[in-house]
Amino acid sequence: MRGYTIGTLAAACSVRRDTIRYYERSGLMPRADRTTSGYRIYSDRDVERVNFIKTAQTLGFTLSEIGLLLSIRSSVSASAADVVKLTEEKIRGLTAKLRQLRGIKQALEQLVEDCPVDVPVNDCPIILYMSHPTHRHRHKIQSGTTPKAANP
Repeated sequence: MRGYTIGTLAAACSVRRDTIRYYERSGLMPRADRTTSGYRIYSDRDVERVNFIKTAQTLGFTLSEIGLLLSIRSSVSASAADVVKLTEEKIRGLTAKLRQLRGIKQALEQLVEDCPVDVPVNDCPIILYMSHPTHRHRHKIQSGTTPKAANP
């Protein structure tokens, strides 16, 4: 078993030292053993754990969800079905987020379409939308759909 200092662990996993410390504080990583001189010392298992956390983050899992995955992973009674259930919940959340983002995109496209570029900035529908609640209601962003924007 190889011993890693926090710097060598961070380098091996392409993260910053602060990231390792944060993972420890948040409970995603167990507290590291310390040498007699007080240096944190990590193992190959810690390298694998940090890489697991980083990969899960790239798949869109939150740190809280990653904590659940780590719990499932270390449980003797858990099964792959538990991982699938959590992953399906993530997919449903991402689907809703994509719907919301499409609605925002449509609203922005409509605001751009409705904006006569030769008017003073104070008459710009985009600025009015962001500045005045009455205009926000006329350009309402809904999940997945955006009604045709009314001219101010």
